[in-house]
Amino acid sequence: MRQVKYRNSASRILVLGTVYLLTFLNPVFAQDGAAGDAAVTTQEASGGDVAKGEELFKSLCAACHKRYKKMTGPALFGVTDKHSTEWLYSWIKNSSALIASGDAAAIAVFEEYNKTPMNSFPQLSNKDIDDILAYVMVPKADPPKTAGVAPVDGGGSGNNGGVSTDVLLGALVLVFLMLVVFLYMVNSTLKKFAVANGIELPKEGKTPIWKAFVKNQFLVIVTTILLLLSSAYFVYGFLMQVGVDQGYMPVQPIHYSHKIHAGDNKIECKYCHSSARVSKTSGIPSLNVCMNCHKSISEVAESTATAEHSKEFYDGEIQKLYKAVGWDAENQKYTGETSPVKWVRIHNLPDFAYFNHSQHVTVAGIECQKCHGPVEEMEVMYQHAPLTMGWCINCHRETNVKLEGNEYYAKIHEELSKKYGVEKLTAAQMGGLECGKCHY
Repeated sequence: MRQVKYRNSASRILVLGTVYLLTFLNPVFAQDGAAGDAAVTTQEASGGDVAKGEELFKSLCAACHKRYKKMTGPALFGVTDKHSTEWLYSWIKNSSALIASGDAAAIAVFEEYNKTPMNSFPQLSNKDIDDILAYVMVPKADPPKTAGVAPVDGGGSGNNGGVSTDVLLGALVLVFLMLVVFLYMVNSTLKKFAVANGIELPKEGKTPIWKAFVKNQFLVIVTTILLLLSSAYFVYGFLMQVGVDQGYMPVQPIHYSHKIHAGDNKIECKYCHSSARVSKTSGIPSLNVCMNCHKSISEVAESTATAEHSKEFYDGEIQKLYKAVGWDAENQKYTGETSPVKWVRIHNLPDFAYFNHSQHVTVAGIECQKCHGPVEEMEVMYQHAPLTMGWCINCHRETNVKLEGNEYYAKIHEELSKKYGVEKLTAAQMGGLECGKCHY
């Protein structure tokens, strides 16, 4: 038998590629020399309980004051540096009396804040005031810094403690190409080995599969029918989805969290969408409605931050609101410089479909969640229901009309019961399936 030389280049390429890949995918994470988190300490003013003061501040003072920022009243941090403790006792317990006495400092504060005296708190003892002052005099803590964590590179080009996705994919592509080259070289070597040793290779003269398929007329007919039926099925499904925007979740110019407002703070839907009670549309709340609360709320609590959005994110959205309405939070007044907010509509029925919110919300007493889903859980508002004709018709067939306190419907139910023996009155039995009810 003739001896054949084997080429070792393919083996060498495979070995080198494997070693490179194993070495590359075993990154050594950088270790930061800094150990431990820096402890954040707060200074407690002498003679007062900070924890008790925080409780009193949030229950009595937070509506008008913040510690580090001007609101309806001045920022309170550093107030003990401006006024004596005895003066603060008198001012907090009865500011009007102090102003009437002719105290220069009291009159100056009174005139600075639009000649509006502060609410009096005679129920507070000197000890309670000391506790409040201890709380408001705690210096503002610096934002926490995380040691030893490398910044995230969105572009995937860095090597901060690990392998980026782009580099990993590039390595996998390289390995795949090496395997293709290796298999090609192995196949070529085996063919040469067979020829050198007189081994007969299989002939490549078989009929192509497509020619065999064309000759079989029964198989062609069955395949054609299946293709036509499947195509019709997918085309019909596509056409039936035209105009159905279930799940539509656009990005709004100002982020508004229904979860925070309707969920955590229990704000009634119709407080903002007040026209839903009396008109066809629910209406877009004016920014003045937002400012009813946000004149006093310029930042959110730390507990409001979520995995998706930080406290700084929510505070920034409130600043967008201030810019739109022209509100100067520092001086607590409107500047007159406003800009429109271009909200993106989510729920949109065709023009040929009639829907009246007041008829459903006020007359029928249907909850908003029936159509709009669990709004109180939505961080970003989206279209919950398909809002198709079939969906509305099913609701009319299944929903019982509320007869309590409604003599009009009670009379209709009585007549239907006498004539047809109807036990429950639905919207469909009252003509809710007639074309003219929704299409006019």
